Amino acid sequence: MNIKIGTRGSKLALAQSNYVLEKLKERFPENDYELVVIKTTGDLDQNRPLDALGSKGIFTDEIEKALLSGEIQLAVHSMKDMPDTLKEGLIFADPWDREDARDVLILNDSKSLDELPSGANVATGSKRRSYQLLALRPDINIFPIRGNIDTRIRKLREGLPDGTKLDGIVLAAAGLKRLGLESEISQYVSIQDMIPAPAQGTLAIELKADNEELLKMVNSFSDEVIRNITYLERGFLKKIGGDCHLPIGAYASVTDTGYELRALFGTEDGSKIAETVVSGEKATEEMIDKAVRDIKRQLEE
Repeated sequence: MNIKIGTRGSKLALAQSNYVLEKLKERFPENDYELVVIKTTGDLDQNRPLDALGSKGIFTDEIEKALLSGEIQLAVHSMKDMPDTLKEGLIFADPWDREDARDVLILNDSKSLDELPSGANVATGSKRRSYQLLALRPDINIFPIRGNIDTRIRKLREGLPDGTKLDGIVLAAAGLKRLGLESEISQYVSIQDMIPAPAQGTLAIELKADNEELLKMVNSFSDEVIRNITYLERGFLKKIGGDCHLPIGAYASVTDTGYELRALFGTEDGSKIAETVVSGEKATEEMIDKAVRDIKRQLEE
C-alpha cells in the first residue's frame, strides 16, 4: 500500500508527521510512505490575527480536501487546531500520542510570570491565554502575535514589526518539546492557573471514513486513557457551542477514582469567564454535560 501523509510545512507539523510516519513504518514495513506538504489558509495569511480569519478550519481545510480527493491517505494535525465537526466522509483515528498539555512562558529577562515588572509586554495569539494571563497579572500588557514557533521566539528577541519590545510570549509546551526546544522555556504554567485548549498536545490523525484497512492499522496504536481524555476535552468543546472567537479551555486527567475534567469558557471580550471542575468514575457524556451546565449557570448569574 502506498500511504501519502498530508501535513503543513512548519517544523512542528513536519516533526509530528514524521513521527507518525516512522511509527507506521516500524510496525507495517511492507507499505510505502511519503510526506506531502500542503499550504493552508492560515499559513498563507500571516498578517491578520487568527480570530480575524474566521474559520476554525484555517489550518485544515486544504488538507481535508486532499484527503477527500484521494491525493493523500492520512493527515496529521495538532488536535487543538481541529474544528469540533469534521467534513462529511472524514474521521479521526483513535488518538494515541499526547505530549505535555500545559502552556509555557518564554521570557527575555525574567524567570517567571511573578517576576515580570508591572507594565510588561507579553504576546499571545490566543484569547484563552490572554484572559487567563490577565487574571493572574492584570498589570501587564497583552499583544497579538502570529507565526510558527521559531518566528514567535524571534519576535520575542527582536521585537514586533511595529517596534514594540516584548518581555515574554506564551506557547504550548508540546510544540517546544517535540522540536527539542525545552531549554527555551522559562516557566511551565500550572493547569490550575491556565487551562489549556481542548486536546492541546494531542496528535490528530485523520482519514477517509471508508478506508477501513488503514484505520485498522492506525488504531493498532490506540491508547485507552488518551482516547478517554480526548473524548472529554473535545466533547466539552463541541457541547459548549463556542467558536474560534471565544476563550475555551478543557483539560482532562486520570485520578485515583476515575477522571477529572477542568473546563473554561467565556465571552469574546473576556468580561465574563467561567471555570468548573467535574469528576466521574468513567469518561462519560454525563461528565461533559455537567461541566457545560456549570459553566452556563455561572455565565448567567
